[in-house]
Formats: sequence, C-alpha cells, structure tokens
Amino acid sequence: MNGEILAILEQLERDKGIKKELLIAAVESALVSAVRKVCTVDAEVEIKVSLDIETGKIKAFAGEEEIKSRDFGRIAAQTAKQVIIQKIREAEKDVIFSEYQNRIGQIVSGSVYRFDKGNIIVDLGKTEGFLPRSEQSGKEEFHQGERIRAYVLEVKKESKGPQIILSRSHPNFVKRLFELEVPEIYESIVEIKSISREAGERTKIAVLSKDEKVDSVGACVGMRGSRVKSIVSELHG
Repeated sequence: MNGEILAILEQLERDKGIKKELLIAAVESALVSAVRKVCTVDAEVEIKVSLDIETGKIKAFAGEEEIKSRDFGRIAAQTAKQVIIQKIREAEKDVIFSEYQNRIGQIVSGSVYRFDKGNIIVDLGKTEGFLPRSEQSGKEEFHQGERIRAYVLEVKKESKGPQIILSRSHPNFVKRLFELEVPEIYESIVEIKSISREAGERTKIAVLSKDEKVDSVGACVGMRGSRVKSIVSELHG
C-alpha cells in the first residue's frame, strides 16, 4: 500500500498539476485528525504524522512515542484515499474554471439538460452551464436534449464548482455568430463597428470594409442571403 500511495501521488502531480508536496501535506494533516478520533490519545498530547517520500511508509507519533495501533494501517489507507479523491475533484474544478475563464466572450455548444424555474441548465460535457431566464430571448423555446449554443457571459468560482453563466440575448452573441459565419469578419477584412439588439425582436449592425473590393453588407448577407439566413435560423427567426 505504501508504494501504491506514492505512485498515485506522482501520477496526480503529472496529470492534474498538483504538487506532490501539497498532496503529502494534505494526507498528513488528514491523518492527524483521523488518528486522534480512533486512537486513545490525551487532548493535550501533540500528534505528528509523516509520510516518507522515498518509501511511502506512514508513521504517527503521540508526543515522542510512535503509535502502533493495529487499526493504523487501515486508517492511513482510507484517509489517504479520501484526501486523494478530494484533491482530484478540486483540481478538476480548477481546470474547468480556468478553461471557461479563457472562453468568456466566446460561443459554446451543449444540450438542454433540464429546466429550473425558467432557467436552462445546459450540459457542456465536462460541466454544466447556467442560462438564466433574463439572458434568454422571449420568443425562443427549447426542449430537453435539444442542442443549444450560447455566449459565455461570466464564470463564477463557487464551492460546488465553477458556475458558467450563459446568454443568448446579449448583443455580442449575434456578433460572434457573424464572426463564425462570415470569413471576412473573422479575417478582419470587414469590421463590425457597432451593434444594437432587442432580443427576440430585431438586431442592427453597422459594418465597415477595410478593402474597397469587398462589399461589407454583401459579405454579411452572403449569396442569396445564405449567411444571414443561418444566423436568423439560429436565433429562431
């Protein structure tokens, strides 16, 4: 078991980026509490637990005397496992938070997972997004399991994990849709100068071409309106 704990800690350091020293300190701290609960030790006596980083062997001391309870090995294994699971969850939350923090202002795709008092919970794969009623267009209606795209408005760090706030009513949602649909905008040949939106009613954008050979309006509309039609379809008309 000793070697197994070290192997797990080293793998966590590689895969999750958690320093092994922090993991060892967390395991030792948790074991101090576990030992005090299980072993008969006076409250004023200091308990120390050490995990040898070479061998993985765990020792516990009450004052200067080593604790050699029959239950100690079992307690050590269970506690180390609990700490490792907790640290994995914390690391995964941090990874998701960082990922979506970098995606603020972008469009993400997912599926409608469930509804909560008019708000929509979106399954984004590794995590969930929260689309408040206030950030929805009044004329749109979605069903459970339906694919949905939305604009990442904000990412909050909470105890349960990162809360990813989404929007389909923000003007920049339409702006990003045009950037995805119109190569000239993505390549900065055509620039969106300003945008005004009444979600569910109308949107107006002002565009400017930086190349006199490129018609800014024509580029946004597309051949026979193909580009703008796909955006109108995404916005449910």
